[in-house]
Amino acid sequence: MSRRKTRPARTARPAAAPAVTAESPCPCGRDAAYGACCGRFHTGPGTAPTAELLMRSRYSAFVVRDEAYLLRTWAPETRPGDVDFDPAMRWTGLEIEETGDGTAFHQHGTVTFRARFTHGGEPGELHERSRFARHEGAWVYVEGDFLD
Repeated sequence: MSRRKTRPARTARPAAAPAVTAESPCPCGRDAAYGACCGRFHTGPGTAPTAELLMRSRYSAFVVRDEAYLLRTWAPETRPGDVDFDPAMRWTGLEIEETGDGTAFHQHGTVTFRARFTHGGEPGELHERSRFARHEGAWVYVEGDFLD
């Protein structure tokens, strides 16, 4: 009886995140470099001052696959254990349609947006109204409702 050598099973690794540098245009669509826009929230101790800026920074975190930032800015009562990045998903654009409250003077806010993507090369769009709240003084994502 012969024995065949077997290789250890390969685990699927997520595809590398797109290369975004501090000087790159910010993925959120604002007219600013990533490092001066959403990147400053991803890497620094500061927090987004409005629900809309948190929404934009979370979208950018999905683009660059920054799991730590996404979990840190998720309300404890709805936060998952991890973020499952789909290697076939590429976020390609963000459009903010409407905001409700969510400023420095509010405790709650909403942001309605459309996030465009490709999945396996096929275009798609996520249309959502997200709810945000303050937690220990900082804006966090609570949950969202899919629209359309």
